[in-house]
Amino acid sequence: MGELESIRVFLAVADQQSFAGAARQLGMTPASVTRTIAALEARLGVQLLVRTTRQVSMTSAGALYAERAAPLSRGLAEAANETREAQGIISGRLRISAPLSLGVKVLPAVLSQFGALYPQTHLDVSLSDGFVDIVEEDFDLAIRISGPPSDKSTIWRKICRIPRVLAASPAYLRARGTPARPEDLADHACLGYRNDLRDEVWHLSSGKRRRSHKAQGRLSANNGDLLAGLVLNGEGIALLPRFIADPDLAAGRMVAVLPDWTAPEIWLTLYYPPYEQLPLRVATFSDFFEAHVIETCLPGGP
Repeated sequence: MGELESIRVFLAVADQQSFAGAARQLGMTPASVTRTIAALEARLGVQLLVRTTRQVSMTSAGALYAERAAPLSRGLAEAANETREAQGIISGRLRISAPLSLGVKVLPAVLSQFGALYPQTHLDVSLSDGFVDIVEEDFDLAIRISGPPSDKSTIWRKICRIPRVLAASPAYLRARGTPARPEDLADHACLGYRNDLRDEVWHLSSGKRRRSHKAQGRLSANNGDLLAGLVLNGEGIALLPRFIADPDLAAGRMVAVLPDWTAPEIWLTLYYPPYEQLPLRVATFSDFFEAHVIETCLPGGP
């Protein structure tokens, strides 16, 4: 194995703190990873890694080598990708951050179809409903469902609106009654989406009328699917994206509450680091994702 490939293996072991983890990441066997590191250490004449029964850590020499070698490895990978992209070949690693519910419901079909068309691209997807700093955490793009961005350092691209609906189970409404106006929500268990220390506020409108209600019931969560499950269990009313709620609404397992009142629109959006120009693999995936979502997955349209 050449020295550049050995460096890539070493950096993977250092990152994973495990020979087995690096082997899985690289598609190699643990034995071949071990041999590659041993050969690299023999060539350099220094020990780079300390092996224990629990994990692998770097020596001081290994840390220095990793610090100097990592930019070289990244630069070579970027050069290879840019050369291929100049010829219209989509390849390399594409790191994507996405919300959990959207990732589980929508991304499997997108990733499978994109992978079939562009088999030289490695798609690395991380699902999180929390805020992700895509620059600090080295993502190529992030898929988000939110209002307008507050992060001015990123580029963003609207894909489509995400309609939302206040929903409850029929059993809950039979037991507690059906709200006739937003003020009635004060007498109900409201399940808030809580992704920070603040309670969710439902800003509702009907024509020129505006009302706000703080959803500060006994239960809250930072994931739409969990809130939907609580609604189905009769725990209360939640404001849900329609791509989560629609199957249960159509089946009668949920009922729309205050259907004449709507919440402010939120958008499915792609966020990018501050590229001067989108890399071809990022632009190609973005176009593919947008076409797939608008045509097959989400109501609302652009």
